[in-house]
Amino acid sequence: MKTILILVAAVSMLFADSPFACDRAALTPEQRKRHFDELSPELRTLIKSTRELDNGYEFEFPAGWEAIAKVAEWSAGERLCCPFFDIDLRLEREHGTFWLRLTGRDGVKQFIQADFARWLQR
Repeated sequence: MKTILILVAAVSMLFADSPFACDRAALTPEQRKRHFDELSPELRTLIKSTRELDNGYEFEFPAGWEAIAKVAEWSAGERLCCPFFDIDLRLEREHGTFWLRLTGRDGVKQFIQADFARWLQR
């Protein structure tokens, strides 16, 4: 019986939610520089509008090739250091709007409000 309890505890730890903290060690030094020092500040200046959602936020960006590529690159890094996010990129039909959506479980919206405060100041 003791072995079964240990096994159950070990399995539940494997499926535990990650903490609300940025794991900068998930990125190499070069990736960290690119993600935090270059892409994040640049994307902040490109935000056209912001929508508050029940479980996160949505950011509108220019729908051009360069902005889409930069948001996609940023998203690839963000999913490594912040695995608790649900990250969606949406390009609306007929050359419409381009959105980055950051959502997730309870607490993610408050994390965004704290960690992305500069993105929300518009």
